[in-house]
Amino acid sequence: MAAVDSFHLLYREVARSCHNHLEFLAVVGALYTARRGLGILYDCYSLIQLHITPCLLRKKDLVQRYGEWAVVTGATNSIGKAYAEELAKCGMNILLICSKRSQLHSISEALRGTYGVNTNFIDVDFSLGHGVYPSIREMLRNLDVGILVNNTGVFSEYPERVVEVPEDKVWEIIHVNIAAAVMMAHMVLPGMEQRKRGAIVNVISASGGKRDSQTDASKAYLDTFSRQLASEVSSSGIFVQCLTPFCVGGRHASSYGLLPMFAPSPEVYARHAVRTLGFSTRTTGYWAHSLQLFASRWFPGWMCRSIGRFA
Repeated sequence: MAAVDSFHLLYREVARSCHNHLEFLAVVGALYTARRGLGILYDCYSLIQLHITPCLLRKKDLVQRYGEWAVVTGATNSIGKAYAEELAKCGMNILLICSKRSQLHSISEALRGTYGVNTNFIDVDFSLGHGVYPSIREMLRNLDVGILVNNTGVFSEYPERVVEVPEDKVWEIIHVNIAAAVMMAHMVLPGMEQRKRGAIVNVISASGGKRDSQTDASKAYLDTFSRQLASEVSSSGIFVQCLTPFCVGGRHASSYGLLPMFAPSPEVYARHAVRTLGFSTRTTGYWAHSLQLFASRWFPGWMCRSIGRFA
């Protein structure tokens, strides 16, 4: 009989202990669920604030807010060209920088003729390193640079291990993807700080492509540089934005298996991206891309991949 009583006593102690542990786990689960729920609500609020609020407000006067001139590097590729055109629509004078002189001339003339703004261009190859910057500095000397768009970049044609990458390619990635953005910011910031206004936009492609350690590391550097620069100059009235587009260009939609809204034309993307100036220091720049980022953060990977196949 004593053995049975001891067994019952032990059973009650074990049951009480399990109950206490279940209560603890229930509290932990509730806190985790609440945290996830609040995170989702905050991200939804951020999406509305960033992509809907600017559309409801009166169109910003970029010239008055930032300055008369916009400088766009990588100005002949899809995003750079479209971004420059969108700024010209807003009345800003445009200085285009790239290595393709004939295309720069055509774009410059088209912007001047269509929008009645002043334009100029510099054909330089950032991969050549330090020697290209004196001519740029001289061109910028007397300009009221209000917006700098760092859009130049190079990428590997296929993934390679560090030891397999040619030395020339290593230096090209460093000069174009990293040094160009830093040096351009270094040249325009003194004037912006003096005038207490300005904006710097660093464009970093977030789409897949051929991933390797060099290009990924250069993106990470520019992302960190944008964050640190923003903390340094925000008190001077200068806005720094890291722009991280996904797939841009309708021609890519079929190859990525995406609906057209997830692969907007450069013109559509630029129109939305310019609206985010002054609202977010780090953004995809386009509402559908922000939805993609939202899904990747809060939904399981298998679910995102399944949706992507149907999209």
